[in-house]
Amino acid sequence: MKVESKKAPPPVGPYPHARRVGDFIFVSGMGPRKPGTKDIPGVELDSSGKVLSHDIEKQSHSVIENIRVVLEEAGASLKDVVDVQVFLTHMEEDFQKFNEVYGHYFKEIGATRTTVEVLSLPTPIAVELKVIAHKPL
Repeated sequence: MKVESKKAPPPVGPYPHARRVGDFIFVSGMGPRKPGTKDIPGVELDSSGKVLSHDIEKQSHSVIENIRVVLEEAGASLKDVVDVQVFLTHMEEDFQKFNEVYGHYFKEIGATRTTVEVLSLPTPIAVELKVIAHKPL
């Protein structure tokens, strides 16, 4: 079953926010864009749309909140997350601050996690998360 949420920013491609398969919910890669806009918290762009600066803490809070609303649409919560894949565009500069924000939400949950650095993401963002949650029907 596809999961779509009007409370989350629309996907940037032809895919759903998430897909439920039995007791598992697979959330598509999610960025920090504000729902209903193209605004990205903590990003300063020049006139050509090139990133001048970014605030990984603001982006990290925003992306996790976007995931939270998608999970709620699927009848789950962040507490049901079992695995997280993290994509950072500036590992050396952002990992510690990202980790602090991540710990605020996930430390007690104990989900497994993989963090990788990528050259770029589909929009001018510095972080993207993909999660798997387990919530029995």
